[in-house]
Amino acid sequence: MFRKPIIGGLVLLLALLAGCSAVRFAYNQGPDLAFWWLERYIDFDDAQEPRAHEAIAAWFRWHRSTQLPDYASLLAKARSEVAEPVTAGQICHWVDEVMARLDTAYEHALPPLADMVRGLSPQQLAHLERKYEKNNKEYRKDFLQADAQERQRMQVKRIIDGAELLYGRLNDAQRDAVVQWSADSPFDPELWYVERQRRQQGAVQALRRMAAEHSDAEEVQRVLRQLYEETFRSPRPAYRAYQQRLWQHNCAFAAQVHNLSTPEQRAQAVKRLKGWEDDARSLAVQGTR
Repeated sequence: MFRKPIIGGLVLLLALLAGCSAVRFAYNQGPDLAFWWLERYIDFDDAQEPRAHEAIAAWFRWHRSTQLPDYASLLAKARSEVAEPVTAGQICHWVDEVMARLDTAYEHALPPLADMVRGLSPQQLAHLERKYEKNNKEYRKDFLQADAQERQRMQVKRIIDGAELLYGRLNDAQRDAVVQWSADSPFDPELWYVERQRRQQGAVQALRRMAAEHSDAEEVQRVLRQLYEETFRSPRPAYRAYQQRLWQHNCAFAAQVHNLSTPEQRAQAVKRLKGWEDDARSLAVQGTR
């Protein structure tokens, strides 16, 4: 249930491409997809477009040659463990492993991202605010349904869809466990929505301040790094405590789902991980040709 900030979303999207369907096609189209994603938030002008294309292409060249082999190794390690029962601690450790790689990817993106941010106009910042408003409207539609039963039903559906991506179709007992977990979960979409708005407002305020002060590249990178870090560790103590409760609950639930999986489902998970591993290795090799 964790969400990325808009300013760091590009890196999160790209780093997670090894976990989606049609991996090779999606990754090979990544530079164009990334530019399209950023364009929706920034609305590049004619001078910014070629610089953005080159910065994204350079990031992908680095990511393909240095990060994908590491992702393949991580997937191979996961594949070797998925046939056995796991603990909540193991799940949290795997999340930490993924997050460390996202941190690396984001850090490498910071210099060109900072250059991009330093060139934003007041009109582009206003465009960003409108995009945030549109996203929030979609969020309310997806997560804040007025009917409590519908909200719960959609929550369960999202969880089942995520689990079935790895294990294949869940059986009735497993689906019942998901329903119970959803009922017991500390996840609070309204609380999340308030925090989301605060982050958006904080990001826009920071961008406007840096533009007004003509901040240098080092200062912009520092602020962007802080915005990224605050996504996963809120500066607000009450919300940070909530994040920790949710984190621990989700790790325990993921372990429960895995430990309820059948031998056939674990075999499916092994197969899926092997396919992603092969995709990562093939994509990395393509980058050397």
